[in-house]
This record gives sequence, C-alpha cells and structure tokens, in this order.
Amino acid sequence: VTGIRDVVEPRVKVDGKGQVFPGILGPVAPVGEGRTHRLSGMAVVVAAEYEGTIRAGLGVQRSAILDMWGPGAEASRFSSLVGLVLSLRLVQGLSELEAHTVIQQAEFQVAKRLAEVTVGLKPKRVETFDLTKVKPKLPRVLFIQGCLTDSHHVHSGVSYYGLPIRDSLATVVHPNEFFDGAFAINTTRCIGYFPITWDWQNHPLVLGLYREHGKRLNFAGVILERIRFETFQGKEVIAQNTAQLASNLGADAALVTWLGSGNAFVDVMLTVQACERRGIKTALVTYEYGGKEGIDSPLLYYVPEADAVVSTGSRDRWIDLPPAEKVVGPYKEIKILSYPGAPVASARGSLTLDARDMIVGGVDNWGRQSWACRAY
Repeated sequence: VTGIRDVVEPRVKVDGKGQVFPGILGPVAPVGEGRTHRLSGMAVVVAAEYEGTIRAGLGVQRSAILDMWGPGAEASRFSSLVGLVLSLRLVQGLSELEAHTVIQQAEFQVAKRLAEVTVGLKPKRVETFDLTKVKPKLPRVLFIQGCLTDSHHVHSGVSYYGLPIRDSLATVVHPNEFFDGAFAINTTRCIGYFPITWDWQNHPLVLGLYREHGKRLNFAGVILERIRFETFQGKEVIAQNTAQLASNLGADAALVTWLGSGNAFVDVMLTVQACERRGIKTALVTYEYGGKEGIDSPLLYYVPEADAVVSTGSRDRWIDLPPAEKVVGPYKEIKILSYPGAPVASARGSLTLDARDMIVGGVDNWGRQSWACRAY
C-alpha cells in the first residue's frame, strides 16, 4: 500500500456524552465515559496523493508504505489487520492544512460509519475502564506521554479535541479520552517513528496500566507533556513543570514515554531526572537508534537517574522488501527520501530501506509488538 497518511480503527459511541473524534467530526464535547463500540482486527487505511506547497525542510509532506507479506509485514503491526484502503487524489493547490483537513475528515467519517453497523448488536467482548475504585495500599502510578510538536508548522503534529498542541505546559488528561479519539495526528506527515491515530486509540501503555489497576498499582492518570522546546531553559521548565504536576497528583511512580526524534529526547530525560529527584520512581519506554549494525550509541542523551529503561527496538536497522505482486494506493512510484529531486523507485520492484521510518508502524514507539533480546 503506497501513499499512507494515517490508519484509524472504526469506533462509535453508543452511550454517554459526545461522539468519537470530538472537535473534528463534531463539537468539542467531553468524551471518555459511557459505551464505545470498536471493530477490532480491522482498520481504515487512508492513502492520498499530495505534493504540498512546502518543498523542503521538516514541514515537507511525507507518506508511508505497508507490505502485507514478507519482511515488510513482520516490521509493522498493521499488516496483521484487515485493511480498508481509501485511495484519495486531492485537487491541486491545496495548502497543507486544507489537505490535512480533507484527508482526516474522509477517514474519520468512514471509520465512524463502519462502526455504526454494530449499533444494537451484542459485542463478543466487553472491557471496562474505570479509575474510581482504588486500593489505598497500592502505589499510585502516573503515565507521562511526551509529545513532540512542531510549533512553526500549520499543524503541530498532535491534536487534542482537534486543536493542535503548541506552546502548552504539562496537561492532565483522562486516559479514557484516548479510546474515543480525542488524540489525532497531522495526516500530511506520516512517518514510521510518529504514532498514527490507531496507536492513540489503542495505546498499549495506557491499556497496560489500566489492566493492572487495582491489582499491582493504582493508575493515577495521564500527563500530556509537550516536548522539543528550542532552548535548554525551555526543556528544563517543561521537565520541572511535569514533575511538579506529578508530585501534586500524589504519584509514587511514573511510566514515561515519548514520540518523535531528535533533541526532544533531552526534554524526556530531564523529565525523568526531575521526577526521580522528587522521589517519583520512573521507568522510561523508548526506541533506540544504534546505527545500521546496532553498535552505535542507542540514545541521544542520558542522565544517571534513568536507571530503568525499556527498549522497543531500533529504528535504524535496514530492511529489504521483495517485489510486490499488487500495489494499492495513489503512487505507483515512491520516493525513498523526501527532498526535492529525490530519486524514485517502482512500488512493484524490490526495495532496500536504510531505516524503517518509511513503513507505517515500522518503529515500535510504545512497545506494542513482541520483541526478545539476548546478551552477546
């Protein structure tokens, strides 16, 4: 599948306030309570042909690919799903924000409509997410989600109730809001190391903490932390702000993760340090760099307080993709790199990728996939 801009799971609210994808498909009404139906095991994959008005730099449009067989399928969690592919061709001259809006409206409308076929039907499985019951003797564990945002772009990369997150400090959100589509992405920049809407809907760390709630821990909520401040002072401020908020919420421990790449990781490490110095024990979940052979430095920045780190694998390892029997999507030729004049390759031919960020789901940001390691 070529030209992928986003992947979303079909969901619809059948009881409770608001509707799925609030602020995008409807008004900004609170979500996270009531009953939501989901079509698990399938996804709407939106692919769109779009060149963009920004031709170079970090704001240039990007799309991803997905193989449904072979080593490419093994690299992405989305190959195991039944995918309904929306292949769009946008009219010429749309700005990045206009293109994003058109793509997102199309995919969310289709996803909601698909889920509406379940209204009135009895689900095969029901899972309840409720934080009201706690056991006082268990530790209070917060989840801190770092969000890399591009303040200079028309869309920052992550939206909350349809509003792109920009110059905010740390914010407390309810974990149930994840399940109703309160978080979404910029659909003109689909990159393997950026989670897509499906990931936000099925956040493995949120689900993992919820499923341990009342057993090994009390899930104390979620802090949304904007990262990639452009000065070291800004990074220090957001780290201290997040740690102070966690302390005010009575956290004994925090599970910390992030999305993106580059110097935003400094903000994350400083947050770990600030929490530890307040007596809040942390565990960090992150992917590694490590280079093509896995022998380079795995992390861009480090503090001694980060003594519990879970790796979700490397984003730098090369991968060979065999020729495709069938190509779905708007592009029959694809750019391996995104700069102007970059060479193109046939989508049907074999490909060698230097890294996995061109494959949607190719980088396991939050540890959904199954990995094993061995010492050598």
